[in-house]
Amino acid sequence: MFESLYLTPVTGVLTVFVVVVCGHLYRQNWKTQPPDARLRAWLFGVPAALGLLALAFLPLKF
Repeated sequence: MFESLYLTPVTGVLTVFVVVVCGHLYRQNWKTQPPDARLRAWLFGVPAALGLLALAFLPLKF
């Protein structure tokens, strides 16, 4: 069932890029604490967390 779920090198690199950018924006949001900080934290934190989970648990296929 899950044999077709894997990361190619290109999707792996794009996932790493998204995780780094979202993580940086999350940290910047945490430091500045704008008025809508909680919403922005969710908007930046969820993609970063999902990307890290994908990188951790999906195999890389060449």
